[in-house]
Order: sequence, then structure tokens, then C-alpha cells
Amino acid sequence: MNLADFREALLLQMERKTHWAWPAFTGGLVPKDKLHIHLEHEWDVYVRDFPVMVGRAYVQCPIPEVRRELAENLYEEETGGLAAGRPHPELFMMYPKGLGMDLGRFESVELLPAARAYRVFLDDSTTNRGWSVAAAIATLFIEGTAYERHELDNSAPARPQPALEDHPLVKHYGLPVECLALTKAHRSVEGEHRKAAWRVMLDHVPANERERVVTAMRQAVDAWRAYRDGVAEACGVTRDTMALTA
Repeated sequence: MNLADFREALLLQMERKTHWAWPAFTGGLVPKDKLHIHLEHEWDVYVRDFPVMVGRAYVQCPIPEVRRELAENLYEEETGGLAAGRPHPELFMMYPKGLGMDLGRFESVELLPAARAYRVFLDDSTTNRGWSVAAAIATLFIEGTAYERHELDNSAPARPQPALEDHPLVKHYGLPVECLALTKAHRSVEGEHRKAAWRVMLDHVPANERERVVTAMRQAVDAWRAYRDGVAEACGVTRDTMALTA
């Protein structure tokens, strides 16, 4: 696989990172007493341990330039020392706290079957498949969006960034704006994180590993979509209800 084909294959997989039920979550259609299911699963599936996943890529990588990119990402996620002032997992917990949720739920989350399978995939792909796959899954897939093409081509659509006051948790569920510290931190550092992820992929992944990386990315999208299907169902969102609101 040549570099241009590798780049396009990665972009095509990232453009698959969409889900039919997401408008229900951004549009306030999920009952507030069910919203905790979404936040608990995000926490347990990846948010709490995301710095660990980046660290796994770091310790496996033999390339100093890549390790430096990963180390900067890891430092910010684990400490908030570059932008946020606090570890990013701690900032995430401001969401459920600000919404008045029972934080004890987050200490022992019972994952839905597809969520458990997705977490197993994340652990396997960041631990057992080499640094290229680990970096792709941790920094490109987990942190990335369906708008990745904009990171490489300014003429492509950019990820929407509404005012904080229009954030779905604020607008529909009454979250105080000051509880969006993680959102603000992401907006501050995410641009550089996206550029770093693409530099690592396009400048340093060996040609003989590109096919494996694309395969892992395809598996990631499939597992993530199944995970989001399960969460949507548990939150009472179905394809039929979404069709009625379209």
C-alpha cells in the first residue's frame, strides 16, 4: 500500500465514524434519567484509561520523534499540564457531577455486551499489535472524528464547534457552562493532537505495517458502532424513533 492509498484508507475509515443515534444525544431526545448510561459507558470504555492507552503506544515505539509526539499527548491527558490544569479524566467527571448524577455509579460500571467487546478490542489493539496500530487506535481513532479530512485539507468541512452555551448538555440538560472544562481543554489542544496523529501515521508508519493499521481501524469503527448501538438501545433510542423525528 503506497502512502497516498494509506492516507485515503485511513480517512475513509474515519468518515465511517458516525452513528445514526447521535442526533438524539445532541438534540436532547434522551431522557435525563437515562443519560447516565451514555456517560458511564464513555467513562468505563475509554475515558478513564485513555492516558494508559496512549502510554501503551509510547512504550512500544522505537522511534524517538513518535515517542515525543505521544509523550506530549500523554502528559496533557494525564496531568493537564499543558492546557487544562487538571487530568482530562477528572475534567470529564465534571459532566455527571454538574448534572447531579450519582457518581458512585461510575465506580462500578456494568458494561453492555457490545461495550465490553469494544473495550476488549481497545485493550488488545493498544497492547498486542505493535506501536503503529496502538498509535492509530489511541490517537487517530479514539480522539478523532468524521471530520479528519479537514486536518489535511482546509477546504474540507471542519468539525462544528458551537458556542459553549449551545453545548447539548448545557442547552438540553442544564449543565452549568463552567462544567465544560474538558470541552474547553479539547478545543485548546485538539488541533495540535490531530496534526500530531497524522504526522505519526503518514511520516513514520512503515509501509509493511500500513495494511494492518487500516484493518485495525476498520475493526475499530465496526466495534464502536456496535457499542453505540447498545448504548442507544439502553437509552431508549431506536431507529424507528429517530425516523419519526427526521
